[in-house]
Amino acid sequence: MSGQKNIATLDSTIVDRLPTYSKTLFEAKTAKKLTFEEIAQELGRGEVAVAALFYGQAQASSEDIEKLSKLLSVPKEVLETSMAGFPDRGRSGPMPPVEPLIYRLYEIVQNYGYSFKAIMNEKFGDGIMSAIAFSSKVEKEIDNDGVAWVNITLRGKWLPFSRF
Repeated sequence: MSGQKNIATLDSTIVDRLPTYSKTLFEAKTAKKLTFEEIAQELGRGEVAVAALFYGQAQASSEDIEKLSKLLSVPKEVLETSMAGFPDRGRSGPMPPVEPLIYRLYEIVQNYGYSFKAIMNEKFGDGIMSAIAFSSKVEKEIDNDGVAWVNITLRGKWLPFSRF
């Protein structure tokens, strides 16, 4: 089981909430047995950013479209006409989330959100962390006992509130 390659596929329960190109991208990704990490390496982007493209939560550049077309064997014209617009972010799933892993992330913010906010305010002052000038990564860590841990990094530009 350790050498097995896990491939994320499209959850059929949310397909109607996603752009039409999401299904096309996921079907091609699954057929080619590619991970988001492998696609990200080809696009020169982070794997979280690439997954966001697939879910319609990020805007694709013409270079992204060109590379996705070649890598996934999807006609460039199909991707250009559907991926060239502006993303409609934040609509891909219900609130609160029902998918267990996504719910756990939501729960982390519910339980620790005010703690994160207080510490950020102490360190940076009054403001917010940008989700636009932002990057993220997910890493796997194995501890000395062989237990797998997930490390999620959220890196956002600090935006101080303006006095007016």
